[in-house]
Amino acid sequence: MDKLLIRGGRALAGEVLVSGAKNAALPELCAALLTAEPVTLHNVPQLQDVSTMLRLLRNMGVQAERSDDGTVRIDASSLTSPEAPYELVKTMRASVLALGPLLARFGEATVSLPGGCAIGSRPVDQHIKGLQAMGAEIVVEHGYIIAKLPAGRTRLKGARITTDMVTVTGTENLLMAATLAEGETVLENAAQEPEIGDLAEMLIAMGAQIEGHGTSRIRVQGVERLHGATHRVVADRIEAGTFLCAVAAAGGQALLRHGRADHLDAVIDKLREAGVQVEAVPEGIRIQSPGAAQLRAQGFRTTEYPGFPTDMQAQFMALNVVAQGTSTVTETIFENRFMHVNEMLRLGARIQTDGKVAVIEGLGGSGARLSGAAVMATDLRASASLVIAGLVADGETLVDRIYHLDRGYDRMEAKLRGLGADIERIA
Repeated sequence: MDKLLIRGGRALAGEVLVSGAKNAALPELCAALLTAEPVTLHNVPQLQDVSTMLRLLRNMGVQAERSDDGTVRIDASSLTSPEAPYELVKTMRASVLALGPLLARFGEATVSLPGGCAIGSRPVDQHIKGLQAMGAEIVVEHGYIIAKLPAGRTRLKGARITTDMVTVTGTENLLMAATLAEGETVLENAAQEPEIGDLAEMLIAMGAQIEGHGTSRIRVQGVERLHGATHRVVADRIEAGTFLCAVAAAGGQALLRHGRADHLDAVIDKLREAGVQVEAVPEGIRIQSPGAAQLRAQGFRTTEYPGFPTDMQAQFMALNVVAQGTSTVTETIFENRFMHVNEMLRLGARIQTDGKVAVIEGLGGSGARLSGAAVMATDLRASASLVIAGLVADGETLVDRIYHLDRGYDRMEAKLRGLGADIERIA
């Protein structure tokens, strides 16, 4: 099992290319199921989750070709089995995104209840509730969601759907299903993440009629069929935010090429308040930092977009650990997303947790420093936070179970080496 060995203490400098967004690429790969014509996606990141999704599509009989330049070509004209089995779904929750497209185009779908990171409950009841409102008959048996259209119906029907909670994958599933439904569908309380807007733009390029994406109310006028299209996946805002926190903590300056500052307003505002210089430039995002010991720790509360993203909580906490002052972090999205705290304590962090709240006593200005140690990644973003802490810690930090990292970061260690970090992957 691979590990990352980090020798901390180096400032970062240079340029890093921000990859395509995992959380846009995965639903967009599923969106290709909505048409019998070829779909081409550019800027698809080299990630384990993308490989898993491609295996899932091929298992259904879909032709999927991937190039080293980030291009993926998908042809779902010959789909043979509208089923997502447990063996492929168990490692990746995003597999549930096949449910809406399969049901909308083929009138039936069998999808295993999903797996993924163990960061808390992420129920799919909102997906099921929405599809039932569109006329689907759904049962959950033996760990599978079994969905079909009623006898005599060939299409889902438009509906007004208000989800009980803001759900990103739920919004994406219902949005894709609605494109082929009969009549108008209105999604109320819809998630507003940039990845949903990017998915909507892809669907529009395929012939869908969608308005309001990027707001809490999305209107979809269903069409009888969608056609093939070419689409470029939006830059990954969480990868960009992770590198912003890495440079802020380690000190130095960098250009994040293709980064979208307008997708990271809440994170960038906190970085600026901490004392980091962050600027949107035509090429992407430019950052300059004196190093965390000279920065001021910032409290924050995670919430749905456009608020502070839960996917950036652990990485910013790593910055707070080595900055000056005491900060309070409140996690409101997932109930089990402080699993990185115990590993950071092994490095010398001063953190106390009580339920959804973590209080961090920053080391900056105290004379104390993080000290390298062997740590274990527990989920995707937790692993990134441990890498950031390791970049600042004295001595060597060994991060185990980095398969979590590979699910969501495209060759992170190579990009950090390009910025001057002393980091290597070892078997």
